[in-house]
Amino acid sequence: MQINEQAEHICNSVREKLAHLSPSPSQFSIFRVHDELRNVNQKAYEPHIIAIGPYHHGKANLKMMEEHKLRYLKLYLQRKDDNVQRYIVAMQALEEETRRCYAEPVSLDSNEFVEMMLLDGCFIVELLRKFQMVYLREKNDPIFRMDWICNSLQRDLLLFENQLPFFVLCKLFDMIEVPNQHHRFSYLALRYFGDILPDHGYREKVDGDAQYEITHLLGLVHINWLPSSSALNRDGDIANKKEDWRFIPCATELSEVGIEFEKIKEGAFCDIKFKNSVMRISPLTIEDRTESFFRNLIAYEQYSDNNQLKLVTDYVKVMDCLMNSPKDVELLCRHGIIDNWLGDAEVVSAIFNKITDSVTALPNNYFHYAGVFEKVNTHCSKRWNRWKAKLSRNHLNSPWAIISILAALVLIICTVGQTVFTVLSFFLRK
Repeated sequence: MQINEQAEHICNSVREKLAHLSPSPSQFSIFRVHDELRNVNQKAYEPHIIAIGPYHHGKANLKMMEEHKLRYLKLYLQRKDDNVQRYIVAMQALEEETRRCYAEPVSLDSNEFVEMMLLDGCFIVELLRKFQMVYLREKNDPIFRMDWICNSLQRDLLLFENQLPFFVLCKLFDMIEVPNQHHRFSYLALRYFGDILPDHGYREKVDGDAQYEITHLLGLVHINWLPSSSALNRDGDIANKKEDWRFIPCATELSEVGIEFEKIKEGAFCDIKFKNSVMRISPLTIEDRTESFFRNLIAYEQYSDNNQLKLVTDYVKVMDCLMNSPKDVELLCRHGIIDNWLGDAEVVSAIFNKITDSVTALPNNYFHYAGVFEKVNTHCSKRWNRWKAKLSRNHLNSPWAIISILAALVLIICTVGQTVFTVLSFFLRK
């Protein structure tokens, strides 16, 4: 069978596309946030001052930090009297593996891509080292002299789309500091992000469970929070299917049925326990970067195929349930559970009410707080607790109502007392 000229052209086109196709989608670890999730709050996924990796590379509003990347590399090479060529060769050796980590097409040619790897990677490694070792800093380094730059960098380096593969950072750390000390690099990273992390980031076991692979800085932060499988099984707070659990009422309604709230003084940010009518929750500081931080962690979890890794999504669901209105936020603030740096309780409740919009949840997903929800709902379903809540809503909802009820009780007691006294007096006279 003869192939006409048009068919031959199509065949060549298809062959070329197949040749450039990634060997396996499972190799992808850095994605762009899909539109359905992004459109809820697009700004939460966009860098403010620095581009890391190819997705935001070259944007005009991020040009300022490109000079700082070059300056950090130059200062390091001068300090060590080193040659940039060996770093370029090391990045060239990792180029293909690095490209395979990005799910979206990358338009940069080989030279541009390797240069990006070197400048972005060296900047991150030097930034983390200078944060920990003050003597490495320049006297007038604006990155450490201006708080707004430091805060924006912490935020931007934890964006889902704004990442370099972790193995690139580890290779550069090997060359810049000490070979095969990746545990120390993890420690430096978690120390750097301590200001933005709810529980200050660092734990003794900074590399997480061996079963989880660290893909980038955001992944490191996420894995650092994951409880061990044995801890989850011990707490018994997981249900395999959604029908095994129901959402809980808000904090105000829970308070009305006799549930008390208490701050956990020591523990991971995700700790939420319920026992003896007391809900114990680790404290959470809400500031300008909190929404972006949680949204990017949730995006990271959305692209994970392991249901047991969706801890942050589940945690935010719990906080969404509890903080349904400004009154709920104020209640949790009074108990030291929420530290509201935004000042406006309505803004805080709005953040958590919308944060899980467009987040995909499959029916067979694990839910880390299923055990907590079951215990809380069991408490709420008891007749005495329901009656107490109804009394509180309908008759004890203002100081004047409470005073009126107390006055009525005093009147009833006095009336009963007078009646008893009269009856006793009658019998004593006889």
